[in-house]
Amino acid sequence: MSRIGKKPVAIPQGVDVKLAGQTVVVQGPQGKLEYNLLPEVAVEVADGQVRVKRLRDDRTGRARQGLTRALIANMITGVGKGFERTLVISGVGYRAEKAGQNLVLQLGFSHKVEMAIPAGLQVEVPAADRVVVKGIENEKVGQFAAKIRALRPADPYKAKGVTYEGEQIKRKAGKKAVG
Repeated sequence: MSRIGKKPVAIPQGVDVKLAGQTVVVQGPQGKLEYNLLPEVAVEVADGQVRVKRLRDDRTGRARQGLTRALIANMITGVGKGFERTLVISGVGYRAEKAGQNLVLQLGFSHKVEMAIPAGLQVEVPAADRVVVKGIENEKVGQFAAKIRALRPADPYKAKGVTYEGEQIKRKAGKKAVG
């Protein structure tokens, strides 16, 4: 039984949700997003709420109901407020800067790492040790932030590397502690 799928999604002021055949179109102050519905679910928009109903009562239908509801809720949040991930870079000589449509990172390699910023995302570098990824699609924001973090994840000994803001690194004792 999908507990998430049963919950209606409230539509805030300034956001417009329309159903065009098998496509859900969400438009707001930040932009416009579309989603093609899966064959196991149906969507109805009424009274300032979006409800997702399943057409098949099997395992796949229940799973797709929750998935569709979560994706539509993310679309509504994205076009209304947008999504943001902040990355913190720590380490001597580790830094980031924005050069045009590229993000240039120095992460202790023998070379600088240049990453092209995907369309639909904004990247800000408020300080040399912080990178802020913003956008209306939660999946794209999270994926690009994960790519940046994967270049040099923080090590458990010195905590040098790239972490999400607020992420706790489980520290390990070095060689001195053994013995």
